[in-house]
Amino acid sequence: MIEIDFKKKLNGGDGVFDLALKLHIEASELVTIYGPSGAGKTSTLRMISGLMNPDSGSLVVKKEIWYDSAKGINRKPQERSIGYVFQDYALFAHMTVFENLKFARGKRDAHNPIEELLEVMELQQLKHRKPETLSGGQKQRVALARALVQKPKLLLLDEPFAALDNTIRFKLHEYLKRVQEHYQVTTVLISHEVGEIIKLADRVVVLEVGQVVKAGTPDAVFANQNLSGKFQFPGIVVKIENEEVLSVVTVRIHTQIAKVVVQHEEAQALSLGDQVMVVSKAFNPILYKLEA
Repeated sequence: MIEIDFKKKLNGGDGVFDLALKLHIEASELVTIYGPSGAGKTSTLRMISGLMNPDSGSLVVKKEIWYDSAKGINRKPQERSIGYVFQDYALFAHMTVFENLKFARGKRDAHNPIEELLEVMELQQLKHRKPETLSGGQKQRVALARALVQKPKLLLLDEPFAALDNTIRFKLHEYLKRVQEHYQVTTVLISHEVGEIIKLADRVVVLEVGQVVKAGTPDAVFANQNLSGKFQFPGIVVKIENEEVLSVVTVRIHTQIAKVVVQHEEAQALSLGDQVMVVSKAFNPILYKLEA
């Protein structure tokens, strides 16, 4: 169980704002922090990791106090049991995959089974290769494995899949789910992709200008509470066509394309790039715009 209570003045696009975050995370839970750029998402991860200090507050991880401004406790980043994965991989170019993992493990954790982790992440055939020979998806799998090699109490993921194309991203989602099931590691993920959040997260926290404005399960936060249907698929609007009587909205769902017929008024409320939920009711698809 993790208890976060941070207060921090931050600089945003519209000037200085106050971040005030209270968050309770259960063991083995995957919680996503979602919100616009400049809301304080990455700063939150940096404060959890010890790379940035809050102005005040506390951080308790599995009954261990990592930070408490009132008690003068502030563990250094290397003293916090954290795995951190960024967008840019940050692998050592002169080391092989195996050497990157061995270096991250350190001498004190010599009994941690790197081979088991390579197997879980399906990296056995790549372990003697250097990062320059790997694809983006392979590099990110190595970065995730490296973050896990010390068996951290907390895994922090700062939009780790954002720079990858959809096909690779969806495969990496499966690897992350596999890691969650195998290692039961508590995880905090930053993501802008609603479909990704619905697929991966147990809970989502919506952050705006440093304040929590919504929190709950992904379905409760993003979807219309009254919608129902046998099938529900999150997608992104890629085309809107206005016909004589009705409009046709083209939605990308993962790697597939779906066309949904809607009323003109519904189409007018949509824009290219909007994230929507395609709901099937009696075999007739209905479109709901997702609101953060």
